[in-house]
Amino acid sequence: MTELQVTELVLGEGKEAVKGALITTQYRGYLQDGTQFDSSYNRGKAFQCVIGTGRMIKGWDQGLMGMKVGGKRKLFVPAHLAYGERKMGSHIPPNSDLTFEIELLEVLTRDE
Repeated sequence: MTELQVTELVLGEGKEAVKGALITTQYRGYLQDGTQFDSSYNRGKAFQCVIGTGRMIKGWDQGLMGMKVGGKRKLFVPAHLAYGERKMGSHIPPNSDLTFEIELLEVLTRDE
């Protein structure tokens, strides 16, 4: 499996995520064997990032574009759109395909 796969779990009805927007999400990340390696829910703090500017993994930049606030998506992110040959922390081995369940809470664009 070498392509990003996006599955809509819940269609949002709010503002749409566009390039350069600051988005606020809650997410869980899983390795292919089902092991959870990260969760913003467990930390009790939402995750904020700017979308479409290369500040996060390509799978997120591509997979969250067009998502609407209130929506939930499942992303299958092949290794080359995640961390590639890099090992990340103690939990993600090199060349890992990753799966994320992401809930979009807020979108802020520059004109606000």
